[in-house]
Amino acid sequence: MASREKLPALPSKANPDHYHSGDIDLLELRLFFFAHNYRFLLFSGFPHEISAGFLGLFSLGLESWRRLGARFEVLPLVVVIGATMVKEAIEDLRRSQQDSELNNRKVKVRHQDGNFDYTEWKKLRVGDIVKVEKDEFFPADLILLSSSYPDAVCYVETMNLDGETNLKLKQALEATSGLQADSSFQNFQAIIRCEDPNASLYSFVGSMELKEEQYPLSPQQLLLRDSKLRNTDYVYGAVIFTGHDTKVMQNATDPPSKRSKIEKKLDKIIYLLLSVLVLLSTIGSIFFGISTHDDLEDGKMKRWYLRPDDTTIYFDPNKAAVAAILHFLTAMMLYSYFIPISLYVSIEIVKVLQAVFINQDIQMYHEESDKPAHARTSNLTEELGQVDTILSDKTGTLTCNSMEFIKCSIAGTAYGSGVTEIERAMARRKGSPIVNERDNEEKENHADAKSAIKGFNFKDGRLMNGNWVHEPCADAIQKFFRLLAICHTCIPEEDEDSGKISYEAESPDEAAFVVAARELGFEFYERTQTSISVHELDPMSGRIVERSYMLLNILEFNSSRKRMSVIVRDEEGKLLLLSKGADSVMFERLAKKGMDFEEKTKEHMNEYADAGLRTLVLAYRELDEEEYMTFNKRFAAAKNSVSADRDEKIEEAADMIERDLILLGATAVEDKLQLGVPECIDKLAQAGIKLWVLTGDKMETAINIGFACSLLRHGMKQIVFTLDTPEIIGLEKAGNKDAIAKASKESVVHQINEGRKLISSSNNESFALIIDGKSLAYALEDDVKDMFLQLAIGCASVICCRSSPKQKALVTRLVKTGTGKVTLAIGDGANDVGMLQEADIGVGISGAEGMQAVMSSDVAIAQFRFLERLLLVHGHWCYRRISSMICYFFYKNITFGLTLFIYEAYTSFSGQSAYNDWSMSCYNVFFTSLPVIALGVFDQDVSPRFCLKFPMLYQEGVQNVLFSWTRLLGWMFNGVLNAITIFFFCICAFEHQAFRKGGEVVGYEVLGATMYTCVVWVVNCQMALSVSFFTLIQHIFIWGGIALWYLFLLAYGAITPTISTTAFMVFVEALAPAPSYWILTLFVVIATLIPYFAYSAIQMRFFPMYHNMVQWIRWEGRADDPEYCQVVRQRSHQATISFKPSSDDVWKITLAPSNEKKCLRNFATQPKSSEANVKVPLSLFGGSGNYASALFLAASKANMLDKVESEILDIVEASKKSPLFSQFIKDLSVPRETRVKAVKELFSEAGFSDVTKNFLAVLADNGRLRHIERICKRFSELAMAHRGEEKVIVTTVIDVGCGVTVWEMGDYGQAAGEIGSKQSEHKKPSPLKKPLVIR
Repeated sequence: MASREKLPALPSKANPDHYHSGDIDLLELRLFFFAHNYRFLLFSGFPHEISAGFLGLFSLGLESWRRLGARFEVLPLVVVIGATMVKEAIEDLRRSQQDSELNNRKVKVRHQDGNFDYTEWKKLRVGDIVKVEKDEFFPADLILLSSSYPDAVCYVETMNLDGETNLKLKQALEATSGLQADSSFQNFQAIIRCEDPNASLYSFVGSMELKEEQYPLSPQQLLLRDSKLRNTDYVYGAVIFTGHDTKVMQNATDPPSKRSKIEKKLDKIIYLLLSVLVLLSTIGSIFFGISTHDDLEDGKMKRWYLRPDDTTIYFDPNKAAVAAILHFLTAMMLYSYFIPISLYVSIEIVKVLQAVFINQDIQMYHEESDKPAHARTSNLTEELGQVDTILSDKTGTLTCNSMEFIKCSIAGTAYGSGVTEIERAMARRKGSPIVNERDNEEKENHADAKSAIKGFNFKDGRLMNGNWVHEPCADAIQKFFRLLAICHTCIPEEDEDSGKISYEAESPDEAAFVVAARELGFEFYERTQTSISVHELDPMSGRIVERSYMLLNILEFNSSRKRMSVIVRDEEGKLLLLSKGADSVMFERLAKKGMDFEEKTKEHMNEYADAGLRTLVLAYRELDEEEYMTFNKRFAAAKNSVSADRDEKIEEAADMIERDLILLGATAVEDKLQLGVPECIDKLAQAGIKLWVLTGDKMETAINIGFACSLLRHGMKQIVFTLDTPEIIGLEKAGNKDAIAKASKESVVHQINEGRKLISSSNNESFALIIDGKSLAYALEDDVKDMFLQLAIGCASVICCRSSPKQKALVTRLVKTGTGKVTLAIGDGANDVGMLQEADIGVGISGAEGMQAVMSSDVAIAQFRFLERLLLVHGHWCYRRISSMICYFFYKNITFGLTLFIYEAYTSFSGQSAYNDWSMSCYNVFFTSLPVIALGVFDQDVSPRFCLKFPMLYQEGVQNVLFSWTRLLGWMFNGVLNAITIFFFCICAFEHQAFRKGGEVVGYEVLGATMYTCVVWVVNCQMALSVSFFTLIQHIFIWGGIALWYLFLLAYGAITPTISTTAFMVFVEALAPAPSYWILTLFVVIATLIPYFAYSAIQMRFFPMYHNMVQWIRWEGRADDPEYCQVVRQRSHQATISFKPSSDDVWKITLAPSNEKKCLRNFATQPKSSEANVKVPLSLFGGSGNYASALFLAASKANMLDKVESEILDIVEASKKSPLFSQFIKDLSVPRETRVKAVKELFSEAGFSDVTKNFLAVLADNGRLRHIERICKRFSELAMAHRGEEKVIVTTVIDVGCGVTVWEMGDYGQAAGEIGSKQSEHKKPSPLKKPLVIR
């Protein structure tokens, strides 16, 4: 039997009682932390200091100020804290129930009598032998002893740990594999020595002593708690870690706490208002103390009406100082409405509802994977509208992480004719027609087959259908695909119905390799602990034969080795080492006789990298028996080691055998871009969001994918950092690590300085920074990272290649702390977790690499393209809603609180409240809270379509214009102004005016109720003016809040006066019958809101913000007018703009607000509008239509329609953005010859085409240059019609001079023409002999 005393052989764990039980019960800890957290809630941090202060005042219960109703002032505070505590308590109760359900699960455990019986998980102890059956979860961390399979393998699903859905193969030691039945464990004893509990899911070091023999234990024998047993009837295992010692619980740490920048700023505002509260209370107390001190006159109290006889201290002139201190406490309570206690709870409610809307957005639902968007936390919804920089992974994030075997190089010969998306993008940039032909061919021939085989998109008749046997290098091809079929860790699964074999692989790459081998005649179909079986095509007989290879060793892949190898013995007894890995480690391990086609292979791999493909090198060698025995002995000793350097020993042993390899070739797999990635990136760039890509790919691959996804554009200058210089390579060969480090760092610093000089010397060019992993390691050192960041933020795009997970996290931290702006990290794999947690917002892609990134993220989406809607629509809305909500909250509380202060000042700071106690308590809870919540949930400044059509709207959040101090103070000033207006209008109307039939003036209860009515009306009507998008709910909440106040007056006033006090029948008997009450309410509301209404009207008309402009477009119905929309876009920048043509056939436009460089845009490479393929009606527009037609025909004949259109658009953009250029083209006072010469020189320097230059010269010569925008519009219409396959038929020709010949077009009334280099005389119209048709 297993001995618990012997199982753990670590000194610190010699006694099994020292181990944790299997019980995972977090309730006790949670109760402690619950109490601790709410102690913290009440006594630290706002709003908690204020809360503690109010509770303290309330608990004093002083008779001298209890009459002021302080106990009612604390109601909002009790509601706020109580609601939060109830919410947390409910969540804790649910977690406790989940813990209890988990701990009471049962599993079969071997008892002292030798029988297996069911026992609760919480009763498990270290050393127990358990039997887990199919589809059950493992109750603890176990060492696999045996399984239902003869070779003691089992299949494990680890979705609960890392989110990966593919099955993992686990295998017991051969020494325990024979324990197949319950009775086998009757006298079983073993001693296990292993590492202490830790959080590493993928490493394990230990050994098992069985019958005085030592056996090494590795992760291959470790079964982790919460994993599930799949495709295996049962397994036996020994418990090594239980409860909180298990690896899954060691990883159960809370993610880093994240607070939005608005929340942090909100704290500062609260402290500001708290200071104002203390100041007002102090001022009031000083004046009260002075008034109290001077209250006696001839032995009589001046302020007898304050009833000083009710207290012994409060109004005692002899104790004025004490009275002032008591007044300060009263004033702190009375003016507490300056501080919006309920704001935090309201924000939490709004954020939760905003998160629900994100989750329910059907536009972000991915039907193929059945995954909607999921806001995993509601704390950061408004932060989604303020993202300045996105840091993105590539594989699985920008790409599908669905690998397809598409090309290969074998024995120096390239195979595979497929065209990748990168190649298509490159061909489009170069204008190559070849790619179109190949695309069409592929669409015709392979439309159906393409989706038939997942992971295989290889097309080459030389290898397909067994034709490889006729190739000159057939032997190398056979070894190449045999290696792919054997060198892996895939698990085959046979479909019982169809008999087809599918594969469970650790990565999509590996699955693609095995599928490729199968499709080309080498089908891997069975794996055991000691063998791999393959169906191979025999080149001699042409038949499929079965071959079995004895599996001796697996040298596993890891990030430092960058390769994987297996050692097998074939049926002929030969020992073979089969290896595949990255070129950076494989080429240096080749034998001299194995390098015959190294150069050719490298050449092909470079071509594959240029095409955006992921490459691996394949090589092999034959081993002799003696060499293998030496290696195996050393390798086994390394695996048996339980020392800290175990991994290093294993790597050294593997390095010893992986030498003198013979090169076979290289594979190339394509990871396709996700749908909509280029368009999404372009839209985010238009929104002013910077994008950094952090990838582990080679630099060439990353660059080409950058071009394919619009991250890099033609004309961008690339700043490339690399350490692959001859000097450093020479030092690496010499092996002097110190010299290498010093030289590398100096090189990186030098490259950074040169890059900064390059950027500073060019004001109008856009740059892309590309840096490899080696250089990045030095760039992130403490004394270099700030220089690197300054360089990087000056670039339009940044790509970090060969980045490790740690480097990704460090770069994210650098950008976040260095810029002070909101950063968003997006990734899909476990290697992205650090980056996601380090960023302000982490977005997880629920892709092929499992759910670990999603589980560590703040928001989860299924596709990268959904980021566009998440940020530009939901992010913009959430930011605007929260900002407006907070501003309005402060406004309404200041309006209410300041009326109390002014009333107090008016009554010599007597401490008397203007309003009834319960009315004050209900102000924030019932009468004004729901409208502000509705504003935060439903309001929209513009529709989703306009958010996406005008992405620059997003900059309102990035620049924080809606939550700036100016805007906040403006709302606060509005509250001050409204409070003053309400108070003095009410005072002036009632102070000397008879209110009752008997001639009496109003009492303070009537005045207070009237002022309160005005406040409720004003703040709710102010809300109605502020809302941009009304819903039925908002109408109900706004007008319902007002109606609720009147219902409250009726209901509360009908209660006995001992409870309702000053509110008793005040509405029925005093207010409702009085016309002056209703007239005054209407007059105050109108007078109070007129200043805000006037300000809003003036601002929208003369100083509009960007969303105001877009609202005007919607209001005027001009959303589909491209010219008008473009004008709005330009006005939104509010910047001085300079332009300068470069020699790259592109225009660089610099936006420079306040003479400070804002951003660089390359308009020549912007993608054309989606409307380009829409057929548009062609209408004659005077001379502009004729000139546009002439340009269209000339550009068509020169076969450069797209180029000319791009150039003309650039000129129009420059004319709008540059005041100098705009003045030049519109100023007709410049002599004709001067204008023509200036135009030719200017655009020759810009590298414009001859067609465009000649056309602009003609316009300048005829004084038409000022109409360039209208001409451009007509030209674009012609181009759109041309692309829409409209026919343009030319019937009549007119020569208008200056080398421009114009044809009138039949059917359309339009014109087309050509531009010559020489002037010609005017001619009369003459019909063409043959109509000219342009398609």
